[in-house]
Amino acid sequence: MATSNDLKNGIVLNIDGQLWSVIDFQHVKPGKGGAFVRTKLKNVLSGKVVDRTFNAGVKVETATVDRRDMQYLYRDGDDWVFMDTTNFEQFQVPDAVVGDSSKYLLENQVANISVHEGQPIIVDLPASVELMLTYTEPGLQGDRSTGGTKPATLETGAEIQVPLFLESNTKVKVDTRDGSYLGRVND
Repeated sequence: MATSNDLKNGIVLNIDGQLWSVIDFQHVKPGKGGAFVRTKLKNVLSGKVVDRTFNAGVKVETATVDRRDMQYLYRDGDDWVFMDTTNFEQFQVPDAVVGDSSKYLLENQVANISVHEGQPIIVDLPASVELMLTYTEPGLQGDRSTGGTKPATLETGAEIQVPLFLESNTKVKVDTRDGSYLGRVND
């Protein structure tokens, strides 16, 4: 148990038997009345996001979540197989838990996985990853100006928008939170 004053991003709460991850929180102390905490919670299983307000000092039940660095090994049907980098234990993570992270996940890549009661519940990738562009339309002379973008396919199969001057077989840095192009990687 913790109080609403202890809430912070990433903490997992057990509310009515469901696990909710705190995405955003704000402590509010109005001029009149009692203080409260405004939160944005994401359901760990369904991905549903809700806004919830807690009065200051109210007890909330936290879930025991173990965060581990795990290496992605391979796909097995609808599951993704990860290996704990400390004890080499393997976990089968369902497709639903991996979610959008699958767009930026390559074999042997390390991800931070949250485990609750032996079950993986959240897959967190680093904020950015370096991936190869496997296909994009060739750039035309004069496409060196700023502002224009075109679709490109990454080696994972995900599609992102890149500047017009980029060509296939170029390594780029991609933001894993929103899939945006961050820059070209010089080897």
